[in-house]
Amino acid sequence: MTTLRLRHHWLIIFLTLMMITACGKKNIKEPIPCRCEPSTSQPSKPIPEPVTPETKPEAPGSKIPEYGLLKLANWSEIDAWKQDNLSAGWPAWLTSCSTLKNKPEWQPACQAAVSLIAPDNTQIIEYFTHYFNVYSTSTIAGSNTGLITGYYEPVLKGSRTKSAQYAFPLYAQPKDLITVDLGTLFPELKYKRVRGKLDGNRLVPYFTRAEIESDKPPLAGSEIVWIDDAIDAFFLQIQGSGLIQLDTGEQLHLGYADQNGHAYNSIGKVLIQRGELNASQASMQGIKDWGRKNVSKLRELLNTNPSYVFFRELPANLPGPLGALGVPLTAERSVAIDPKYIPLGAPVYLSTTYPNTTKPLQRLMIAQDTGGAIKDGVRADFYWGSGNYAGKMAGSMKQSGMIWVLLPKEFKLPVP
Repeated sequence: MTTLRLRHHWLIIFLTLMMITACGKKNIKEPIPCRCEPSTSQPSKPIPEPVTPETKPEAPGSKIPEYGLLKLANWSEIDAWKQDNLSAGWPAWLTSCSTLKNKPEWQPACQAAVSLIAPDNTQIIEYFTHYFNVYSTSTIAGSNTGLITGYYEPVLKGSRTKSAQYAFPLYAQPKDLITVDLGTLFPELKYKRVRGKLDGNRLVPYFTRAEIESDKPPLAGSEIVWIDDAIDAFFLQIQGSGLIQLDTGEQLHLGYADQNGHAYNSIGKVLIQRGELNASQASMQGIKDWGRKNVSKLRELLNTNPSYVFFRELPANLPGPLGALGVPLTAERSVAIDPKYIPLGAPVYLSTTYPNTTKPLQRLMIAQDTGGAIKDGVRADFYWGSGNYAGKMAGSMKQSGMIWVLLPKEFKLPVP
């Protein structure tokens, strides 16, 4: 038995003992951002199996160290950034610095950034080349190109009160949801989390989407707001944040709170596999159109994705939704990345194309968010902003692209 497997074995024992000694005490540690059949109540309901880390073969990239796909590059590789309007991205970088300035390796660069008043392109390039090194990155498989998708902040209609018009709930984080950050126990499991609920002294899987949205919802009473459209409520969970126009005239900002621990399953892929849509039709808008034409089939389709996202209310005066870094996102300048391979908060240079075109989209972005589906060294989710235009762009974006990462010269990469 390998050392890693032994440690996983002891991890299982540790989790069990931790639950026994905790006896209802929750240890939730979630720094962050993003998916079956309904159960029925029976007297002799089977006892759920305890949640334990899977012992299946190691996932691709599991042996790659943190930031292990980054390689020192030359500034000439991103020469096209001279054509970008870098001033438009500068405020997003200053927003990152409001958090990064507390880390020693980022302090000199951030202190210099805040001292620059409305810098132009030339000054911004001089700043980055003086304080930063540029790194190329690759996928786990070794390619320098990867998938670039888009996301946005939906604007939906809702009410604080359930009615025939507003019948689809968005829930707050349940009080009985337990999140265990495995990285606090074993460094090799950083970014890995187990979620569940207590059944006696055992941690068992949390409710699936089908169970949460059953005719006898187990989370009744913890609704934040009710939405007027089931499929809009579903896609709001995928985006992870949204703006709700309440029937009272007020606006409600919602942000990601947590997730039920079940793996995301793409309903677009399900529709393709069933022959309901072809690949070119399975965009967000295409799936929404299908759902509104097939209302009787919609609930069963949505339940094929057991993952479920919970929300929290955000301050009304935020300029944008909060990303995983804890700062508001900036439209067309914030990007979600995999924090195992790219440091959260870092400036990145993205070279891709606009949705469904070959028109270059090359600009300085800031890595301020993460996502459950954003996994790999060259994998990014481009934040388009809020509203209909942003939704159209995000829903159709599935491009190939390259990424370079800018890190302070004081930043020390782990030695392989």
